[in-house]
Parts: sequence; structure tokens; C-alpha cells
Amino acid sequence: MTVLPTADQLADARAARVAIRSGRSEPTSGVAVGLTQANLISVPADWAFETLLFAQRNPKPCPVLEVIEQGVVESRLAPGSDIRTDIGRYRIWRDGELAEEVTDATAAWADHPDLVSFLIGCSFTFESGLVQAGIPIRHQELGRNVPMYRTAVPCAPAGRLSGEMVVSMRPIAADRVADAVQISGRTPAVHGAPVHIGDPASLGILDLARPDFGDAPEMRDGEVPVFWACGVTPQAAIMASKPPFAITHAPGYMFITDVPDAEYLV
Repeated sequence: MTVLPTADQLADARAARVAIRSGRSEPTSGVAVGLTQANLISVPADWAFETLLFAQRNPKPCPVLEVIEQGVVESRLAPGSDIRTDIGRYRIWRDGELAEEVTDATAAWADHPDLVSFLIGCSFTFESGLVQAGIPIRHQELGRNVPMYRTAVPCAPAGRLSGEMVVSMRPIAADRVADAVQISGRTPAVHGAPVHIGDPASLGILDLARPDFGDAPEMRDGEVPVFWACGVTPQAAIMASKPPFAITHAPGYMFITDVPDAEYLV
């Protein structure tokens, strides 16, 4: 059954996109609470099939919410939106290297009109469920970006695309880990349950205090690091596979849709 947003939720989502389009640039965890957020990757048309196949073969880190055809910049998940302007920070990639970060990607799109875009589920979506259950989100409390790490876990390759899985991490009190697993597991379209709990070295993460993306975490006594598959994984694939051009969101700066989180509950 389709879950419709409330009037207040729609107002929050649209106000957030207007603010971002007008220049606000900050991580979006906790923004427009109750509405789904998404990762972005846009690639030239001749890389689109491999990107879709890569996502299909790696659904845990790359759950596709929408494919936006070339020449289209409005998401069906947010009528009136513009994926070139409605994300707070974009990354421009050339031959697998990060060339620049911008707050408006209109010019980059104009130079590459054949881009096909993918909106991929984001773990920010299930954070509201954790908060409602009394499980605090540390990066929200501290006003920081969620810490994200490249792992040693390989993704299933697809044609020219390959790379390792990226994970996000949240410190969870040991007696609430089972609750966090159950709550996030109800949203498989936005990464679902954790992929690992505990020892970071088991994922190939050598220093929890030095994430590859986002801000360093603050671990407290009695907490366990809990790792979820992350939609930044396509950016690791870009770095490994070196397509000639790509545009992504900057990690933590997501696209805010009009779709309620409850739409993805199972």
C-alpha cells in the first residue's frame, strides 16, 4: 500500500530543497524527518547499464530507488525537483579522480547532456526509526556528518565497474544493538540491517577514528560500533574503475524526496 506524505512533511521536504537550491550546504541527517533521502550517481549513457547491473548485483550497498533517464533532471520521487541543484554539495569525477566539489552542478550537466542518474537508498532513512525507539544518533547530537569507511569487502563486479563496499558506522549501546538491527532490518530498500557489528578490523578498517568520508566518530563507554552498507559505495567503484566522467553527491549531503520513510517499511 502506498504511504502518502502529510502536508507538513511535504512542506518540510520542499522547504529543505528550496533552501539547498538557494545555497544551503550542510549534511542532511535529521533534515525533513520522516522523509526518504537518497544518494546520487550520474554517469554517461554508455556506463548506465553497467551501473544498473552493479547495483543489482550489490543490492545491500546500492539499493536503487529510481533511475532518471538522460535529458531528465526531475525526480519522480520529488515532483518539481532538480537533481542538478537540490543537493547541498556535489562531487565531479574525471577518470576516477575527484576533480572538484560544487554546490550547483548545472554547468557540469550542460557539458554532459547524456547523463543517466541513479537515486540510491540512504541509511538516514531508518535513523528516524532508531530515534523514535530511543536510540540516539551520535552524529546528529554533535552536529557532525556520519562516519563512512572503505572496507576490504569486494563488491560483485559488473562489466567495467568494480570496487569495495563502503559502510557507515553508528555507535550503539550494547544493550540496544539487537533493537537497532531489528528496526533497520525493516527497511531493506535503504540498506536494511547492519552488515557487521563490532571489530572494525574484520572489515579491513584499521582506524575507526579516521573515516574515509564524513567526520570522526565519538565512541563512549558501553557502546559497540555498528556498520551498515552505504550508498557511497558507487563512489568507491568510480575511484577503482575510472569512468571518464561522473557526478555524485558529496557523502552525507543527500537528495531529499517527498516519499515517507514508511513507504519502504516491510
